[in-house]
Amino acid sequence: MSRVVNVVVAGLGGQGAIKASDILADAACRAGHDVKKAEIHGMSQRGGSVTSDVRFGEKVLSPMVPRGEADFLVVLDPDQVEVNRPVLRDGGLVFGPDFVDEKTLTNRKSLNVALLGALSHHLDIPEASWLEAVRAALPERLHDVNEKAFRVGRATAARAAKP
Repeated sequence: MSRVVNVVVAGLGGQGAIKASDILADAACRAGHDVKKAEIHGMSQRGGSVTSDVRFGEKVLSPMVPRGEADFLVVLDPDQVEVNRPVLRDGGLVFGPDFVDEKTLTNRKSLNVALLGALSHHLDIPEASWLEAVRAALPERLHDVNEKAFRVGRATAARAAKP
């Protein structure tokens, strides 16, 4: 992969946007990509907006995704979808909180990992790298629920991609 892939993860403080971007960055690094990451916390401790840019490819020079150049937008809160849509390029994909049915998740707090599963369907990163990154980022007691959430998201994206 010679081009840089741009992903923006957005949500509200406490929803796991930063954790999701950490997992994405780790998975891309495990897959051998050069990775850069930047975060904007705002008033995240009080439920304010949080965004995290993750860029990866053969060689990445800057951690910030230029406005209008995100290939993917992963959003954890419905109110943050339209607020963050301007970062997306024409033809870019949005994975909003309604992309995965929360009823299919063992724990709704794993929505961030489920949306990463959906994103993973569109990226050239081996599933094993994703799962290793999930396990590295979370305590052992949360591994099973988050691995299941990842697979739910991945399967949902695979079904959505079929004509």
